[in-house]
Amino acid sequence: MLNMTELYYFSPTGGTQKVGELFCAGISETVQAIDLGALSAKNIPAENPEGEVVVFAAPVFGGRIPAVAAEKIKGLDGSGKKAVTLAVYGTRAYEDALLELNHLAEKAGFQVVASAAVIAQHSMIPEIGTGRPDAQDREELLGFAGKVLEQLAKKTDGPVKVPGNDPYKAEMDVPTAVLSLPACNGCGNCVPICPTGAIRMEGGMAAASPEHCILCMACAASCPEHARILPAPVKESLEQKLEPFKNVRKDNEFFL
Repeated sequence: MLNMTELYYFSPTGGTQKVGELFCAGISETVQAIDLGALSAKNIPAENPEGEVVVFAAPVFGGRIPAVAAEKIKGLDGSGKKAVTLAVYGTRAYEDALLELNHLAEKAGFQVVASAAVIAQHSMIPEIGTGRPDAQDREELLGFAGKVLEQLAKKTDGPVKVPGNDPYKAEMDVPTAVLSLPACNGCGNCVPICPTGAIRMEGGMAAASPEHCILCMACAASCPEHARILPAPVKESLEQKLEPFKNVRKDNEFFL
């Protein structure tokens, strides 16, 4: 086991963080977690991370890594450090996201020694991948962690090859925002949670700017009144698109 690992994660609804923590538990006695979605981490200083191995865990948004997370990874100095990348997605497909995450880490100076594409419950349509990562995923992640430790001990790490295309597919562009139901009591809990600062209070209710909302659902996951929802047309379109995946248990993929 390693002494310490740093986990850089972007996890608006918690699934990606859980995947990262499950993996890190298999390689390190101590984990220092850095939330790339926190507004307080908006300008992560360009410094050399202290962990023996750095783990990057990011969700897949429309086959890509969310730009807000990508920009913060670019600000790190990974010179001389090894990294493991985890792209976490809601069953449909991860497309170019894992390759993009690897490129981001490599351009920041890290040597990517292992990668994985891991399933978590879908953030917008929770009926897809319900309950994942689950006990089986945990065992697979711990098994992968063991193989990563073995590879690190050999000190003969080669380049990791993962699926994806470069140039990447276009980023997801949905000019809309999460809405508030009348049940919104104006508590304001969602304002500091939004990773892009898109939410403000108007007339005692939370309102999000379509220009800045990335539909990450962080506000919905944290709302005590369950008053934050997708616009009906967006939800209906997603439900139709994802219907074929409702009863599918997709396998995780690991790359060494």
